[in-house]
Amino acid sequence: MPSVADALRQHAPGYLKTFGDRVPLGHRKVLSYIARCGTGELGNLCYHCKSCDRRHWVGRSCGNRHCPNCQKDKTVLWLARQTDKLLPVQHFVVTFTVPEELRPLLRANQKSGYEAIFQAGSQTIRNLLKKPKNLDSDKIGFFGVLHTWGRDLRTYHPHVHFVVPGGGVSRDGKRWLQVKPDRLFYPLAAMELYKQRFAEAMKQAGLYSKMPYGVLKKNWVVNIKPVGNGEAVLKYLAPYVYRVAISDNRIQSVDEKGVTYRVTPSGSKRSVLRHASGEQFVGSFVQHILPSGFQKIRYYGFMSPNCKLQMANVRWLVWRHRGWTYWLGTAMFQQTIKPRRRPVCCDCGGELELEVITNRFGSTIYRRQQPARAPP
Repeated sequence: MPSVADALRQHAPGYLKTFGDRVPLGHRKVLSYIARCGTGELGNLCYHCKSCDRRHWVGRSCGNRHCPNCQKDKTVLWLARQTDKLLPVQHFVVTFTVPEELRPLLRANQKSGYEAIFQAGSQTIRNLLKKPKNLDSDKIGFFGVLHTWGRDLRTYHPHVHFVVPGGGVSRDGKRWLQVKPDRLFYPLAAMELYKQRFAEAMKQAGLYSKMPYGVLKKNWVVNIKPVGNGEAVLKYLAPYVYRVAISDNRIQSVDEKGVTYRVTPSGSKRSVLRHASGEQFVGSFVQHILPSGFQKIRYYGFMSPNCKLQMANVRWLVWRHRGWTYWLGTAMFQQTIKPRRRPVCCDCGGELELEVITNRFGSTIYRRQQPARAPP
């Protein structure tokens, strides 16, 4: 089956030749890593089969966070850990985006622009939930995930999804407070506060003067949606947390003319085929490459590992609020993270063990120590 890596191997050289020095160094590095992933150019792994004694050599993975092939295991683990943190309350997804007129400015200043969405969105949630008419609590917890694409790879649409449990801990830390089942806070108030906070963040970044005239007078999209216990939205977000823009299973074909891939249009459940020239595909992909070191998942309040208010204490307060006993809550919400599936031999199905790792120059950087033999 064709893959994103296949498309980049074939068409990235032409893209780099066409645009030359205008391609940022970070984009060049990502394209190089993904194109060499699993080919042996980054080194090799040697596995030994315990059953048939055969040795299997495979190319090392690139490990880049934009590589669709390298992030599958991380996605499964993230989903299991986040599911384990879910509280038995109504959850909401609050999505903050920017008007279309602002997208070129954010694409040219990605780090500052994405920081502004995170900063303005998180401050909006915190400030509105502090108000007595909403929750009257400053002890809340939530997390946000950045997306920069829509349903089509070509679309540049930066936005952040915040997953927010519908409640918080009272100011004295002794009770769980619950919002109304169908309302976290009012969208109009959120939109106005978000615009204000976003403008302040852009001023701090020195980009306020570059914002299009009149853009702050428009209606900005702040979508607030109740999502039940949160499990469904985690499953929706998980595939996007550790990859960018497009997965291998959407690639239909790759040839010298370009790339054909599947897209599911908005409002439809049926996918359609789209074709892009090689340069168009690579250009569409690189616009979603994140700035080096940028955190696309952020945790706030009691969901942050650095918060003094521990998640276990929050869960206990929720159980008390619902009238549950401790043993019942533990039994219902204890999750098990499945261990990573071990590789098996393609010939006999026997268990494989890692024996040797080489670097891209062919030098051995790891060799499994053989167990000492007992003296005769």
